[in-house]
Parts: sequence; structure tokens; C-alpha cells
Amino acid sequence: MAFSIKTREEEIERLKNEKLDLLVIGGGITGAGVALQASAAKMKTGLIDMQDFGSGTSSRSTRLVHGGIRYLKTFDVQVVSDTVKERAVIQHIAPHMTQPDPMILPIYDEPGAAFTMFSVKVAMDLYDHLAGIEGDSPLTKYANYTMNKEETLKREPQLNSKNLLGAGVYLDYQNNDSRLVLENVKKAHELGCLAVSRLKCVEILHDDQKQANGVRVHDNLTGEDFEIHADVIINTSGPWSDLVRQSDKEVYKKPRLRPTKGVHLVVDQSRLTVPQPTYFGSGTDDGRMIFTIPREGKTYFGTTDTDFRGDYAHPTVEQGDVDYLLGIINKKYPSAHLTIDDVEASWAGVRPLIEVEVEGNEAADAATGASVSDSTSAPSAVSRGSSLTEAEDGLITLAGGKLTDYRIMANGAMDKILEKLHDKFSKNFTLQDSAEIKVAGGDFDSDNAEEELARIAKEGEEAGLSKADATEIANLFGSEAEQIFDYARTIKPADGLSLGETATLDYSLAEEMTLTPVDYLLRRTYHILFKSDTLNEVKTGVVNHMADYYGWDKVQREEYETELRNEIEESRLEDLKSKN
Repeated sequence: MAFSIKTREEEIERLKNEKLDLLVIGGGITGAGVALQASAAKMKTGLIDMQDFGSGTSSRSTRLVHGGIRYLKTFDVQVVSDTVKERAVIQHIAPHMTQPDPMILPIYDEPGAAFTMFSVKVAMDLYDHLAGIEGDSPLTKYANYTMNKEETLKREPQLNSKNLLGAGVYLDYQNNDSRLVLENVKKAHELGCLAVSRLKCVEILHDDQKQANGVRVHDNLTGEDFEIHADVIINTSGPWSDLVRQSDKEVYKKPRLRPTKGVHLVVDQSRLTVPQPTYFGSGTDDGRMIFTIPREGKTYFGTTDTDFRGDYAHPTVEQGDVDYLLGIINKKYPSAHLTIDDVEASWAGVRPLIEVEVEGNEAADAATGASVSDSTSAPSAVSRGSSLTEAEDGLITLAGGKLTDYRIMANGAMDKILEKLHDKFSKNFTLQDSAEIKVAGGDFDSDNAEEELARIAKEGEEAGLSKADATEIANLFGSEAEQIFDYARTIKPADGLSLGETATLDYSLAEEMTLTPVDYLLRRTYHILFKSDTLNEVKTGVVNHMADYYGWDKVQREEYETELRNEIEESRLEDLKSKN
């Protein structure tokens, strides 16, 4: 089903002229999950985002469907219970981008150590119990176990042996965060959702009873302002939640979020060899945990956890972030000797953590499991719980949480939305079981994902693609890859691009609302993050092909080239490197 600049124009006209049952503000993973469930229930649903879908926090995570074993230390058992169960659900509905990948957790005798060998086993047993990894479960083969020091170093020889006691190994899942968002949006769109990126909410509108009944938006592509009306409006804008609430001048009183920044750095695997995802305490007595994860021939590591007060749309990696991470990595992997010059790519993201208790004008849903902290807590100690609230004027806000529990958050929001539509508008809808709604690209047997993806890749080879291109496309796009292979059978490679890359780009322009080179090279694919070796060649072909496709004039092309150049230079830390 087409999802492109043409459908954008058509759907904007409908948003102007048709009243919705539900408008979702914010197209990250939370909003995408709500929009999918609402559309599956046959609600007339709109989804808007002021940027590209998933371009905020939801494309800047650690790229794991992660249960959060460390939250057991702070007794966030409910958060862990929800998320560890969800990993298997997400693997079922998005099997092309969510694969089991056991995590190593080295245990050191050091200040602030998160676990001892005894406590890590207790935590992992509880973790497995909460996830149902026991008895006859198909996941039992991933049951946790411990390794002594010698076994740990045999598995991961670059690890620092000093004060190493051993390691625990437990189940976690790798994930493609920005594509998980997009595949939810695409499925919602397929089910009837009017999904439009680059529409910014600038004001919440109200009826005569001062109840929220719409929004005024600004089209960041055309500069046009217009109104969208809906029975129910939900704010799922992540770090921007407070800013959207501020646009609701009838009821806004105080902020509720405590945004924190997380940073990840990417180096070549030859510089830091990690056989499987690894997770350890920082060793600095600051309560933080660090990941090192192999991917695409690279190794990335993070994350920092610091309070953030800058531009939510443009968090940046600063020298202090680099120094912090390199210091820890070089301590844990002393033979690596990494410097900033080894960093090939990076990303920074803002987490929308809940801090302030709801007061006066908003009623909190106690069933959401939200918890709060005071401003003196360390950022790493702030709960990753979620919060669902409704203001006096009816504006619903869903905030906080983790990528892994997005579907659970959407479930809670849908219960409130259904109730509101029934009680105030006499409208009745029946929810589908969202654990059984496959996202776009997930239409194959999730119990045999590896075999199915190999079968899909084989079709790509038969269409004339190289084995490497066919395999990569199958893993990124799942069952949707078959459409890309259909493109490949009828086109010739564009200048500077392989047949597979050309077909992928053509598909993405027509079916994924890809509007800029950054959309494609950063979020639809991962060229900027994990393919620095070939990025300079591919980017020229991509820009040329998109310029022809959209008919950009000289000024438009230069604008997009500048945006892309700035994104690449920022990812590569060119400014910081020039000062070192």
C-alpha cells in the first residue's frame, strides 16, 4: 500500500475536512503503538509528528528489546515483569527485527558493583521466572547460567581480568528501533490510519465546554497552518510531552518529565572485539550500566545517563560524554586503547523519564505502574515506569516507559480511549489482541524466523541481487522485502548504487514516507551508523536518485545536502575531533 509524498497530500486534505475518533500527537514508538491498535479497532485515527516518524528518542536507543535486569536492584519488579514478557511478544509480531541474543554480564569486585556472583544468579533466576523461561517453555534453551573467571575470559578475551569474578549469561533481544516504529506506522496506515509526518502541533483547541476537540498544526514542509478535529486527543510525544501540554493553555500548570540524555559510540569491530552483547557496571560508583554490542561488523557502546536541558530535537554528543565512555571502555577492555579518532559514528537520545507527581488538574491512572523521583535523585535512579494521565479538558498524555513495553503502554491507553469514546460520544469499538497483530514485514512464521528470513533472502538472489544485499534487505524489511525484490526485477541500478540499494530506495520512497536523504540513510537503513566505510559512495547516489524522484530544484537539493552533511559530521564527531 502506497505511503508516500502523494498519500501525504491526500491525507492532509482528509485531516482538514474529517473529524477523527482519535488523534495521536507524536509518531515515536508509543504513538505508533497506539495508532496501530486504534486503527485495528476501526477507529478513524490520525497520527502526526513534527519530524520524521521515530526520529526522536525511538531511533536513538540501545537497539535492544531489553528487560532491564538492573531495575531489579531498585525494586522496579513490575517494570521488569512487563518488559521481559514483552520481548517474546515483540519477537512474534516483528520477527524480522527482533532476535534472541543472550547477554554476558561480567561481575567485578569493584566499588559500586551492581551485582556479586551470588546476587546476579538470584536476579537472573527471578528475571527468567518473570519471563516464563522455565519448564516446557520454548525459551528454556536460553535459561541463564554463570561462568567462572576462566570461562568468561575464554569467551571474551579482551575483558580486563583484574578483579573479575566471573559472569552471568541471560536472555535479551537485539532490535532495530527506528524500523520497529516505522513498521508499526505502516501497519496502522494499511489499516486506515491517516499518518502524516512533519506536522507540528502548535495549539490544543477546545469546544464551548472547554474540552479539547482538536489541534492547530504547522506543516513543516509547506509552511501551511490548519486545524485537525477529533473526539479524543492523546499526547504521546515523548520528551516533547510537556511542550505539547504547554500548548494546552486551558489546563497546563507544571512539567512532569525529567529528560535525561543517553549517548552511544560506534567503532570498528577490529578495534573492539566483542563476541556477543555484554553489560557491566561502570566501575565508577555512579550506578550506571554500560552495554557493548557487536553489529554489522562494528561494536557500539553506551550509554551515558545525564540530565538534559537542551534542544530535544537535537541532542548532541559532547566531549564529556566521549571521555566518560572511552574511559570506562578502556578500563574494561585495556588492550583496546580507544581514542576519539576510532569513533566512526555516534548518536545521542533524550529519555522522557517521569519525575513530578501529578497535581490538581490531571488525574493519574494508577494502573500504569508509574513512579516518580525528586530532582536530587541520580538520573540513573529515575524510574523507567510509564504514566497515563487525563487533564480536566480531556487531553490524554502517555509518557515515560521503555521501548520494550510500548505495546503494554498502548493497551492501557486504549482502555481509557475506549471508555471516553463510549461515555462521552456513544461510540463503541472492539479491540483486537495486539499481541497477534503482526507489524509490516512480520508476515511469516516467527517460530522459525531464521529459516524464513533465509528463504526470503534467497528470493532476492533469484531477482538478481548479491547474496549480501539480499540478506541485508530480508533482515531489515522481513516479508516486505519481497516487494523490494519485485522492484529489482524491473529496474536498472542507479548511478553509484547497487541494484539492491536502488530497489530498496525506490521502495522506501513509495512505501515508507521517506522524504529526505537523512530519513533513508539514518532511519530506513543504517548507513550513517554502521556503514561508514561505504557511506561516502552511497550518499551521492541516494541524493541524486531522490533529487530526480522529487524534482528538487538547486536550492532544495542544497538544503538536503547540507542537512545530510551536518548529520554525518555530527555522527562522526568531526567538530570534537578537530579540537583534540
